[in-house]
Amino acid sequence: MDSNVSAAIGRVLALTQTPTRAALMARALNGLADLTPELSDEAVAHAIGARSDAGVLAHVLEEAPALTVLKRDDPLAAARLRGLRAKEELLEAEGGIWSAEQVARHLRLTRQAVDNRRRSGRLIGLDVGRRGFAYPAWQLDQGGVLAGLEEALSAMTVRAPWSQLAFFLSGDPRLGGERPLDALRRGCVEDVKRAARGYGEHSAA
Repeated sequence: MDSNVSAAIGRVLALTQTPTRAALMARALNGLADLTPELSDEAVAHAIGARSDAGVLAHVLEEAPALTVLKRDDPLAAARLRGLRAKEELLEAEGGIWSAEQVARHLRLTRQAVDNRRRSGRLIGLDVGRRGFAYPAWQLDQGGVLAGLEEALSAMTVRAPWSQLAFFLSGDPRLGGERPLDALRRGCVEDVKRAARGYGEHSAA
């Protein structure tokens, strides 16, 4: 048996020590078993070439045969996958993400101080499960935290981190189509604050 397969089986067995996790693994593996026979050899090779194991799953789910199977049981499957791809693009944009430890080193703070900034809404931190929180790298520059970021975040009524992330990285009509991030980099803090307040009003509507 291939060593990678053996290692994967070992990890699966290690994760099935509780009933709920065993049920999750069983359903996930059953789903993968349903989808894999539908894929062409080219699609399989493409998926295997992904940079991570999680990326393999994403590639499999994006293939047309897999979408056909998924949509049969879940009409919203395609929309869910588009949402996942959009989140991936947000994570990878403008330098990717940093761990709390990396942010702490950059700001010369403790890990706890970074967590406090996230909790108080002064930094965007994305929950990545047991790995803690991931921090979009564009929030930081050579001087520390990007100038105007904290003021813009404070002006927002929307507190969902993913929504905040989308705001800064998407063109905003209140800024003439410019991204709030780019406007902040030009020093237009007041303009971004007004756009942030408007974004909150729009999201709450």
